[in-house]
Amino acid sequence: MSHFGDLFGGGSNSPKSPTPAKPEPDVIEGDSDSGQVDFKDLSKLELEEYGRTIGIELDRRHSKKKLVQELEDALKNQE
Repeated sequence: MSHFGDLFGGGSNSPKSPTPAKPEPDVIEGDSDSGQVDFKDLSKLELEEYGRTIGIELDRRHSKKKLVQELEDALKNQE
């Protein structure tokens, strides 16, 4: 009998680890009324996740500068 399925979590005996909660992006100090996020402190992955929260999909293959610009444009258009 093959154990191929067991190697990829297909076995019923494999323990499942809980998915950790994702932290919310940091808000700029002193600018809490606008709810602006400090994009400079976020990684490309965090920028992508934040983009999803406001309804846009970012491509992490682009530069961080371009991702930040796309987010700022999207936020400007929402207002």
